[in-house]
Amino acid sequence: MDYSVLAYIEKDDEYLLLYRNKKEHDINEGKWIGVGGHIEKGETPEMALVREIKEETNLDVLSYQLHARILFIDNDYEEIMYLYTIDKYEGQLSDCDEGELKFIKKKDMYHLPMWEGDKIFLDKMMNNNEYFELTLRYKNGELIEVDNQIKT
Repeated sequence: MDYSVLAYIEKDDEYLLLYRNKKEHDINEGKWIGVGGHIEKGETPEMALVREIKEETNLDVLSYQLHARILFIDNDYEEIMYLYTIDKYEGQLSDCDEGELKFIKKKDMYHLPMWEGDKIFLDKMMNNNEYFELTLRYKNGELIEVDNQIKT
């Protein structure tokens, strides 16, 4: 089982998104996603969040909120992802070696190429302030099942 963090950095009515177009053999290639990455051994999700945001954006996290724990299943691959928003940060945004970073209006982001499951958890995150858990089951990259709880 892999563990990761994903964050949506807020500014006005926009989220910072990452268009994945620079890494070789990237499962997210050609998609817009939040910023984050894998939790390393010995790290808490919060430690990984702060580290990943610094590595990918050069921003220092000052305030964040955990919204969800999401289980992704695609064929035999399983990953638990912790979903955050970041509403306070400092520093100067820099280029990312994994893709293009851009603030996108929340209402416009659903028109961008993104995972179908991301649209589901983003909608749930933006329209409900309560913590939630979700299982997104894919088969060969295609979303086939959504369950409002994690079954592990």
